Amino acid sequence: QVQLVESGGGLVQAGGSLRLSCAASGSFFAINTMGWYRQLSGKQRELAATITKGGSTNYANSVKGRFSISRDNAKNTVYLQMNSLKPEDTAVYYCNAVPTLSTGAVYNVWGQGTQVTVSS
Repeated sequence: QVQLVESGGGLVQAGGSLRLSCAASGSFFAINTMGWYRQLSGKQRELAATITKGGSTNYANSVKGRFSISRDNAKNTVYLQMNSLKPEDTAVYYCNAVPTLSTGAVYNVWGQGTQVTVSS
């Protein structure tokens, strides 16, 4: 019922920047928290950053000061601006959203993932 479509991944040199976008579509009443998680090769998925509908943000210590999350509630879209990228940021980045349906049910939805590769 809710789909997330990500874009913006790719290959960048260390020190460079990338901007990820994730648009939510489907049938829902509202989207509460949206965020980005990442999965490094051979490791578990981990938080990168989240943002509430009201704009409160939360960042992993490893990305604080370099990444910035924002959202456009009118477009149901969340963005992740990644600056000063490091090789250790190389991962598959997954968009996440917590929509509330008109029935009151709350779901946890994931995007398909987008690869970010940072070369040294």
